[in-house]
Order: sequence, then C-alpha cells, then structure tokens
Amino acid sequence: MPPSYGRVRVVAESHRQPLLANGVMGMLIFVMTELMLFAGLISAFSIVRASAILWPPPGQPRLPFEETALNTAALLASGVLLFVARRSFSRQRQRAGRALLASILLGAFFVAFQGVEWVGLIRDGLTLTSSTLGSFFYLIIGLHALHAIAGLAVLSYAWLRMRQGWLASSQLAAAGVFWYFVVGLWPVLYLVVYL
Repeated sequence: MPPSYGRVRVVAESHRQPLLANGVMGMLIFVMTELMLFAGLISAFSIVRASAILWPPPGQPRLPFEETALNTAALLASGVLLFVARRSFSRQRQRAGRALLASILLGAFFVAFQGVEWVGLIRDGLTLTSSTLGSFFYLIIGLHALHAIAGLAVLSYAWLRMRQGWLASSQLAAAGVFWYFVVGLWPVLYLVVYL
C-alpha cells in the first residue's frame, strides 16, 4: 500500500506499454476518415449508375476491366510483400529491405499502369467532362491514385530509413496501415467502378 501523507495518498505510477503505437493509432484514425470519404463517393456513383437508363453512357468507351486485372494483381502482390517485410523486419533486416523495395516497385508499376490506362481512355473520349461516368471515374480512381502515390512516398521514406538503420518497427507498422488501406480499397473500387 502506498504511503499516505495527511489526506494526500501517493499512488505509484504504472508504466504500461500502449496497445498500439501512437503513429499506428493516428494512421488508423486517418484511414477511417478516408474510408468514409470513399464510401460516400462509391455511394454517389452507385446511385447515379442505378438511375441511368443506359450504362455506360452512349458514346463513352467501356472501362478496361480485363487489362486492369493485371494491375490489380500487382497491387495485391505489393501488399503481400509488405506483409513479408513487416514479418521479417525484426529478424532479417536485409530480407525485409528487399521485400519492402519489391513492394514499392510493384506499387509504382500499379500507378504507372493506371497512367497508361488514363491516356488510352482520354484518347478514346472519356474525359472528366464527357459524361457522369468520366466525372466519377476520374474523381474516384484519381483520388485512389493520389493515395497510392502518397503511400509510395511513405513506403520509400521507410525503406530509406531502414537502409540507414533508423527505422522503428512502429514506423513501418504505421506506413503499413496506410498501404494496406490503399491495397484493400482497390479491389472494391475495381469491382464497383469498372463493372
């Protein structure tokens, strides 16, 4: 029992480890707000598509569902490689570094392939102002692309810090939360928007 001084009782401080690191918790809160943003966009897109008589609108190209399947596989593989990097981080830093770099490269392939796809769609007449499909496509998929670019920047920063020996496990975990959000959101967008 802690000593008592007059009416004031001294209580011993407990130093418990937090359940989640602060960076991870902050990233989870940020990701939850981003999920709400995308849920609103998907909801609006679904309502507009359901109320349309013809979809896609006449004169607009079909979205390249089959070609984008390869891109989807690359992004999903990137998420798997990040998982491998996180699992091997504490035991085999060199293996973790290679897996993280491969994850970044596959993510960069995803973004570059999206850019190539956009150039083709614009050439075929799908623009931001050509139809509601074009407006929603570039808004939703473009916003995801911005998140992917930001995620690649975060992962690249983590990789550089890992190479310098300055990366904490919690920093890699926080970067992982954001990238898993980007990777996990894409199949939903792919199925909702491209179908």
